[in-house]
Amino acid sequence: MTILTVLLALLSALGNGAASVLQRRAAMDQEREQPGGEGLGHAVRRLGRLLCRPYWLAGGAAMVVSAVAQVGALAVGRLSVVQPLLVSELLFTLVVGSLVFRQRPDGRTWLAFVMLAAGLALFLVAADPSHGQATAQNGRWLPVGVVVVLAVAVLGAVARALRGAPRAAVLGCATAACFACTAALIKEFTGRFSDGVAAVFTSWPLYAVCVVGLLSFLLLQSTLRAGTLAASQPALTLGDALVSIVLGWVLFGERVELGLRIIPEAIGIALMAVGIVGLARSPAMAGGWDADTPGAAEPSAAAPAAVDVPGRRDGPGSPGRSR
Repeated sequence: MTILTVLLALLSALGNGAASVLQRRAAMDQEREQPGGEGLGHAVRRLGRLLCRPYWLAGGAAMVVSAVAQVGALAVGRLSVVQPLLVSELLFTLVVGSLVFRQRPDGRTWLAFVMLAAGLALFLVAADPSHGQATAQNGRWLPVGVVVVLAVAVLGAVARALRGAPRAAVLGCATAACFACTAALIKEFTGRFSDGVAAVFTSWPLYAVCVVGLLSFLLLQSTLRAGTLAASQPALTLGDALVSIVLGWVLFGERVELGLRIIPEAIGIALMAVGIVGLARSPAMAGGWDADTPGAAEPSAAAPAAVDVPGRRDGPGSPGRSR
């Protein structure tokens, strides 16, 4: 792992976490001051006013920084390093949220924080991903694309037969596969920068990123409507990291250490999973900061009840994110 890759990935995670909190704060402030009405006209006017709020603009700036940092990290680093590091956006959401909403997380939330951080560090040190190629090996994208499409289609079909937490978890897996594929496509087109700007804009990966990114966003909305964050977040976050490691190996020739190292790697993944579930139940996700913010109104049917999922924009005025 290079220091530049790690720093850029952590900056991207910080930007995602900050954007989630700041734009959520803007939406809650607007809801208290200007309760929304019904109809498309009211929604459009509220969105226009929201875009002028300092917190929302700060969140938008953080989102741009995050996107640029992620592209930079994937351009200079390995997919199997960058995507797992983006799990840390949950940690940054907790820290930024506690400052913006002026609420101190409880002891169980901090324990989840430590478990996620320790699990991420243990996994990356034990796995020690190796260098790979800047672009995918010849002929690999077509079979990988077919497998990903089939996997997402099967998971989608299974989810239709389920309800509640199982449905959210299955849809989370499908969404994670799409997010990981989007990140792999970003790495593919950034790897073509050496061929010149014209080659980037005339080749297929850039446009595939737009299509797969849109599909990821739509799947995310279905996932978030299907069940609680505690059910979907582990699949979304860990799934993205693990599928990215597989794609890094298959497409770009990246490797992770196995053998006896698989034991600490498994422990690291387990710690991350427990930490993610703990954070998903914390005020950062469950709406406690919103309800407890000084001067906040009681949640109503018109007011969203929870902070946006870290790094993924689904709340009022949040325009969506590409991974």
